[in-house]
Amino acid sequence: MNNELIVTDNCGDEIYNLIKKLYPICRSITGNGVRETLKIIKEYIGDLEIHEIPSGTKVFDWTVPKEWNIKDAYVKNSKGEKVIDFNNSNLHVVGYSVPVNKKMNLRELKEHIYTLPEQPENIPYITSYYNENWGFCITDNDLKKLEEDEYEVVIDSSLTDGFLTYGEYCIKGELDDEVLITSYVCHPSLCNDNLSGPTLVSKIAKALKNKKLKYSYRFLLIPETIGSITWLSFNEEKVSRIKYGLVATCCGDSGNSTYKRSRRGNAEIDIIAEKTLKDFGGEYKVLDFFPGGSDERQFCSPGFNLPVGSLMRSLYGFPEYHTSGDNLDFVKPEFLQDTLNKYIDIIYVIENNEVYINQNPKCEPQLGKRGLYRKMVTKYVSNIQRAIMWVLNFSDGENSLLDIAIKANISFKEIKHAADLLLEADLLIFKRNIN
Repeated sequence: MNNELIVTDNCGDEIYNLIKKLYPICRSITGNGVRETLKIIKEYIGDLEIHEIPSGTKVFDWTVPKEWNIKDAYVKNSKGEKVIDFNNSNLHVVGYSVPVNKKMNLRELKEHIYTLPEQPENIPYITSYYNENWGFCITDNDLKKLEEDEYEVVIDSSLTDGFLTYGEYCIKGELDDEVLITSYVCHPSLCNDNLSGPTLVSKIAKALKNKKLKYSYRFLLIPETIGSITWLSFNEEKVSRIKYGLVATCCGDSGNSTYKRSRRGNAEIDIIAEKTLKDFGGEYKVLDFFPGGSDERQFCSPGFNLPVGSLMRSLYGFPEYHTSGDNLDFVKPEFLQDTLNKYIDIIYVIENNEVYINQNPKCEPQLGKRGLYRKMVTKYVSNIQRAIMWVLNFSDGENSLLDIAIKANISFKEIKHAADLLLEADLLIFKRNIN
């Protein structure tokens, strides 16, 4: 990949505006909300292959569920007033609620109402994907306002044989080896835990699509859990190509960056991500893999054990997680920009991490006669001489630039810059160019 920047400082605004466009759509693990979301993303990227897998399809130990769609839902009191209205927030309805049209008293209604007493002003996000049921979600404050009355309860939904829909976009590089970048598109109006992921992934895909790349890139926008299981079930012959992988989630809040390692723990993607966060400076966390969270748990299941980690900001489970508090005010363009920059820098390392061989290995070469001291007057002036010495000494065909950057405690970009200067001076050669 060329060394020029592939993102600009206003990309955070661009991603945020895409979030705003997608925010009102009621998404679930299947249905028209997913299709509408992927249609908008396809228009944004310029291309996206849409896959539809029929309900009832066996995918390992799972079965693709029936397709769920919803038109309207509400609860009216005896005066005809809507005390709960799906049109005010699509979080008001439990995901995958079966159709309902009946009247009931308050006691019966309360058996199907979910609240968060510890967060009385927020609506919870609840689903019932694989257990046919129905329900409404409201704030605890609104629950306390409901009076003894006869209520009309309507959920105009459908649960029928249909399809699971997901999006896939591939960019062919020089190598067949792949970098997998994925996120999920199945939550309704939640901004950090959901929309920040697929919008950031879409921006990365758009930024890379016209670049000359060493690796091939596969972008997946899928329903969480059942989507990754379905993709893996249909693409077992492709997984051996995946050399690096990242799951994007919770990318836009004010928390410090968090990296969750792959199940392997020491995969190269884990080393690259940690080095990138260290080079950026500031506080960050690195967590060992655990079998919870997002789709990394499927890609890292023991039958696949792929090198897939997850880079986020606040770890899922933050106070606003799965509530109406995870709204357009909770994510900010500057945090989306920061997370995007880190993803792009990880890709930069992946693309540029080469192994070199010093062509003048017996003692240090005379740098002055090659004009290298003059070229040291660059933006990397503080470290460039030290970086050159490290690259020369450890370019023995065994150490990659990433290895050298870690050993030297110098940023990868500075080490890469030193290698470029030495390559131009004919002091280095790519190991892959030696027969």
